[in-house]
Amino acid sequence: IDHSNLNRQFLFGRQHVGMSKSRVARESVLKYNPNVNIKSHHGNIKDPQYGPSYVQQFDIVMNALDNLSARRHMNRVCLAADVPLIESGTEGYLGQCQPLLKN
Repeated sequence: IDHSNLNRQFLFGRQHVGMSKSRVARESVLKYNPNVNIKSHHGNIKDPQYGPSYVQQFDIVMNALDNLSARRHMNRVCLAADVPLIESGTEGYLGQCQPLLKN
């Protein structure tokens, strides 16, 4: 987590700078709802272990990646796995969300 993330991420605070986004996000969400089942994964989304065979275990993938290269990669992986992708992003105070489907 970088300082630049703090203005657009309600799950992170100053005390989280330098920590894993996925781990802190999991802990923060569990404070809101301790009854959900969340598994945190910390790694590079472009690693082969997160390829189509990994993605096929899910009904849907929800993205919140912070760079275009990783977003394009996950789009290709989800298309290859035939798993719907919900892409999201922010710029300043604006946010967007869109579904990406194979058919």
